[in-house]
Amino acid sequence: MNWIPLESADQIDAIKQTQGYSLIFKHSTRCSISMMVKKRFEFDWDKLPDNLPLYFLDLIKYRDLSNKIAADFQVYHESPQLLLIKDGECTLDLSHGEVSVEEAMLVMS
Repeated sequence: MNWIPLESADQIDAIKQTQGYSLIFKHSTRCSISMMVKKRFEFDWDKLPDNLPLYFLDLIKYRDLSNKIAADFQVYHESPQLLLIKDGECTLDLSHGEVSVEEAMLVMS
C-alpha cells in the first residue's frame, strides 16, 4: 500500500463525497511519538483492504488542512491521529497509542 499525500482542501471535499471507506492519518513530522505510531501502523497495513485509500497529512506543513478536517468531520485536532471515513462521515477517531490497523478493521467488519 502507498500513502496518498493530502495537500489540498479539494481532496478533503472529495473524501467527503466518496462512497465507502477512506483513512486519513495526521502526522507531525516534529514528534517522535507520531513517528513511532506511523511506523507501527505501516508495519500492519498489509491487513487493510488493497482498495482502501490511505491519505497522509503532514500537519506541520498543512495545518490549515488539519483544521478543515477537524471542522468538516467534527473531531478534535490531535497528532498522531487516524480517522476512518465512511460515506463522508467519520466513523472512527483514534489518536496516539490508540492508532491501530486492528481497530480500523473492527469498525469496517
